[in-house]
Amino acid sequence: MDEYLIPTKDSEEEYIEKRSKFIGRIWHTETEEEALACIKKMREQHWDATHNVYAYIIKDGATRFSDDGEPGGTAGMPTLQVLQKEGLYDVCCVVTRYFGGILLGAGGLVRAYTKSAKLAVDAAGKSMKRVWDVIYLPVPYSWFEKMKQEIAAFEGVLRDIQYGADVELEVLTPEGRTKAFLDRVVDISAGTLEGMITGQEYRAFPV
Repeated sequence: MDEYLIPTKDSEEEYIEKRSKFIGRIWHTETEEEALACIKKMREQHWDATHNVYAYIIKDGATRFSDDGEPGGTAGMPTLQVLQKEGLYDVCCVVTRYFGGILLGAGGLVRAYTKSAKLAVDAAGKSMKRVWDVIYLPVPYSWFEKMKQEIAAFEGVLRDIQYGADVELEVLTPEGRTKAFLDRVVDISAGTLEGMITGQEYRAFPV
């Protein structure tokens, strides 16, 4: 299965450029229908806005953008290019503009829509969708901090901790790094520690 980045959460960020108000929003949308629904909602909510510019990228689906009345190439494409540069898929971005009475020029518009989209992306955060192996790993308390460092080094996620006679960890590691991680656990503990794979999940976690 593919590995790719998606937005971690929906977001909304606002900023002012020469009296024009730009409101950037990001959604995780897995289908084109979901993206179009987000765009429709913003057009209805901000019916009085000067422009509702959008761009979306659906994994194994459509990639679309619209300047919504701004000069060609100054709004929708810069918004789309932010999503592409950030490596995001299954994502929709709408930038709403309320004109403030001062013309920004073509270059100013490109910079403003780029900035608005980037602010929204940064606020949403990124998650990697991939296949994860689920590992059960009990360790003595004296090994707990060291093991957290090793999990991070292998891009793993410490999902659950149970405190008993030992610390029982539920760890998720990227499928391609699991063997190396388990070998590392055995190696650094001189064979006294060992993890066990208990399953697999295809899902996203923040990166």
